[in-house]
Amino acid sequence: MQDTTAFVSLVRVLALVISIGVTGGPTMAQDDAVAPVTHDRHTRAHNPDHPTEAASEERFHTTRHNAAHLALPTDETSFTFAVFGDRTGGPNEGIDILADAVADVNLLEPDLVMTVGDMIQGYNQTSGWLQQMHQYKEVMNGLLCPWFPVAGNHDVYWRGPDSPLLQHEANYELHFGPLWYSFSHKNAAFIVLYSDEGDRSTGEKSFREPELQRMSGEQFAFLEETLKRHAEADHIFVFLHHPRWIGGGYGEDWDRVHRLLVQAGNVSACFAGHIHRMRSDPRDGIEYITLATVGGHQRGTVPQAGFLHEFHMVTVRENQIALSAIPVGEVLDVRAITGKVSEAASDLAALVPTFASPLEVSAESGTSQIVTIGLSNPTSFAADFELTLMSDDPRWRVTPDHLHGRLDRGASQSVSFRVHRGANTVDAELRPLELHLGMDMITDSARFPIEPTITTVPGSLVLPAPPTPDENHALELSGDGAGLTALASVPVLPGPLTVEAWIRPDSFDARDGVIGSRAYGLWLESGRPTFYVRTGDGWFDVSADESETLEPGRWHHLAGVFDGEESRLYVNGRLVDDAENPGTVQFGSGALVIGADARWSGWRNGMNGWIDEVRISHTARYEGERVRPQRRLKGDELAALLLHMDGEVGGYLFDSSKNAAHIRLDGDTAVAPAPR
Repeated sequence: MQDTTAFVSLVRVLALVISIGVTGGPTMAQDDAVAPVTHDRHTRAHNPDHPTEAASEERFHTTRHNAAHLALPTDETSFTFAVFGDRTGGPNEGIDILADAVADVNLLEPDLVMTVGDMIQGYNQTSGWLQQMHQYKEVMNGLLCPWFPVAGNHDVYWRGPDSPLLQHEANYELHFGPLWYSFSHKNAAFIVLYSDEGDRSTGEKSFREPELQRMSGEQFAFLEETLKRHAEADHIFVFLHHPRWIGGGYGEDWDRVHRLLVQAGNVSACFAGHIHRMRSDPRDGIEYITLATVGGHQRGTVPQAGFLHEFHMVTVRENQIALSAIPVGEVLDVRAITGKVSEAASDLAALVPTFASPLEVSAESGTSQIVTIGLSNPTSFAADFELTLMSDDPRWRVTPDHLHGRLDRGASQSVSFRVHRGANTVDAELRPLELHLGMDMITDSARFPIEPTITTVPGSLVLPAPPTPDENHALELSGDGAGLTALASVPVLPGPLTVEAWIRPDSFDARDGVIGSRAYGLWLESGRPTFYVRTGDGWFDVSADESETLEPGRWHHLAGVFDGEESRLYVNGRLVDDAENPGTVQFGSGALVIGADARWSGWRNGMNGWIDEVRISHTARYEGERVRPQRRLKGDELAALLLHMDGEVGGYLFDSSKNAAHIRLDGDTAVAPAPR
């Protein structure tokens, strides 16, 4: 199965593509009337366009006339091959990553697969070596195409007593093949070299000593003779384990090999591994490529820069080659994604966890409560899940730290966490608990990771109501933003909706948020109010015209109404715009921002001025041309949020509605006596 380490998940869609032009090649034959397609500038910097030819009646047929001419690809011999990096040095699970790579490559069906060595863990004696060799070959023999080994240090180094003179070389040649060899395929030649000969007289081997990283006269003569043997090939590809061309502990012995390769004139690329990261070091027209890993030890530091499990795919044409690095586990099996699988994956991605009861936190005593979460699988496939409760506020304590299990097809399941929070910890630093849900859908042929979801744990703050002040108070905003909901989200029902507030702007920007969420809100465009709501057809708004621009330094009442059939905007009790908008409100809940626009995380477009008496209701409170808004709004069963701005408790604005969705003050905000 696909490796599930964190760094692999970060590169699920990564494909590093490099194209290499070898000789310049023929140019594309095009009709002058047809503009060439513009490719990525990096690709075109390496390769010319593929050769084409004019369409002939033998190869192209249509019953349409007077249409543009289409150029066809030329009939040419081209092929692809894959290259695998190191398997060794990583955990035992690395063999599973190798199996994933085999499955990926079988979907691509290249002509052959090359390796660059370090195929087994090695550094052992014969019995352990044989076991690991059989394990590796068993996986690789699952390839649909032939594969070819390269000897790495892990494949030949012996550890322990009774070491043969040349360590595991005899075992390697008996079970894998020659230490160096060559073969040809479709007018291309493949040369495999051995980079761990060491001292042939003492048997000493090391990849850290330049004197032990020299090519023997015997192997050099083989290379020289082989290059001459394949002098007429369009391409020669060279494979070895150690990237000796990077110098350092490898010394400078590769320089004489490089001169020989350049002299041959048709060596296109050399491939190596060992360093467990990808790099390209072209030199004198030869591409020197070092691969990362296919199961070996992998830090995954910067996957996008080549620290990952990957394999190379090489496309070979007469005059050019193309290289791509494909992360292991990222090739999709088209035949596995049936309509049933596609629909089930969509249903699981939309799964919304349920909560048996809200999480109640007291300002005085905190909480110690069991949070029970329900999951239901609506599909005919099983799903593995992992649940984690976490927060940016470290004062939450959750036991256990995560839960995982399997949700059978069509089944429902409940799991529980114990949540604790200490007394007197309700303050401006309080952040909500979030439920992180990750799932893999399991079919007979594959495992499909579902995009993780994050759900705010529903709850309420038990706060003492602030006393009604002697004089009216309001929320003062500096233009740098206002408050986000804390524990309790303001629910959004699909039916009627009213969003209203009293505001006193001091100045206007191009856009100032008044009330914002992912479902509805009020904002000002250069002082002109707009009410928006998200219904089935997308975002829909009604706006005041320029004659309704608000006057700075004066209190104004804004109300947006949606009744299921139309949207209406009232300014100071007068209907200024309405429009048909049949549908239902989208998004069940989400962060609410007072005094700014809501974003997926945080806020923007903060208002400069004052806000008072914010009320959100599950009813269409206003209709007709004229209404008389109350200066102090009243609460009832249909009020989902009611903020009088009378004062703050522990850094929160008190919500007088039944939802107790107390608002955390955020940014440069304060509750102060309201100006007249």
